[in-house]
Amino acid sequence: MQIREMKAQDIPVLAEIEEKIFSQPWSAQAFTDALSDPNAVFLVAAEEPSGQPCAYVGMYVAADEGEITNVATDPAFRRKGCAEALMARIKEIGLQKGLTQLVLETRKSNEAAIALYEKTGFEIIGERKGFYRFPPEDAYVMMLRYV
Repeated sequence: MQIREMKAQDIPVLAEIEEKIFSQPWSAQAFTDALSDPNAVFLVAAEEPSGQPCAYVGMYVAADEGEITNVATDPAFRRKGCAEALMARIKEIGLQKGLTQLVLETRKSNEAAIALYEKTGFEIIGERKGFYRFPPEDAYVMMLRYV
């Protein structure tokens, strides 16, 4: 598995992954917009030797904070370390950029995601009531502090 920056040719596959796993998936256009945003960092985990993306993580940077927007793994590649490798790399990038913290939200019922985030250094710092709409659910706010 290779961790690399997202490329334009990855977008159709990433949009397919989104459709498979999220009730409100990002569109191909949303990925295209992120690719051209200088404050966005999107990484993919790609199979070797094909280079086909099997997972991705996205982060937007504002001042000294990174907000992780999505972490997604194709269901066929779950439990193979893709998301953990992506989280490790996005943490490194945050450190290189001089960020003081990373934040994200996750569904309260998403035990696998919560376990991953806690394993990679995030802690629950709060809740957002009614954050998700389809289906309705509260979110945990999680944070990793560098300092």
